[in-house]
Amino acid sequence: MFDFFKKKKKVSYDVTNLSLKDLDVGFIFDYDMKSWVVQEVYKYDWGNNNFTSEYKVDSGDEVAFLHISDEGELEISMSKSIRISKIDESIIDEIEKDEKPPGKIHYGEECYYLEEDSAGYFCDLSKETEDWEELVSWEYLNDEATKILTITQWDIRNIEASAGLILKEYQFSNIIPGE
Repeated sequence: MFDFFKKKKKVSYDVTNLSLKDLDVGFIFDYDMKSWVVQEVYKYDWGNNNFTSEYKVDSGDEVAFLHISDEGELEISMSKSIRISKIDESIIDEIEKDEKPPGKIHYGEECYYLEEDSAGYFCDLSKETEDWEELVSWEYLNDEATKILTITQWDIRNIEASAGLILKEYQFSNIIPGE
């Protein structure tokens, strides 16, 4: 009855022309013959007015992270968290000692090469607070630049990894806003 008085979230997208840049919590999109729901939204600040977005997405049988960078052209990847020990058991010690991981990593059947390292800040926009956390991220690509592996260091012993695919915008369809 009093829903009329509740604050409505301001819509900042054109519902007739939705793109991946418009994603928000509750949005649904199709990728790889599955429908995915955006569960959480994250923002990264890499300095020099360079921001990227990441979305925790769920297809019902798997959870992944959709990372989107818009530097004139969309750079898109979808990754899943992996145990860092699956890459190399000594990698955490190497990062602590050298303050960086190696330039080349083997994971699965692939060899990945360090493409970019960045220090920045992370904010979980799905939470009510606007707390930003510091991080360092190392991005690796395979020879064909079709697969990505990322190592993220939050503090000295808190190091995470993810692996996935580099994607194109045309691989996504049927983007629908949440309620």
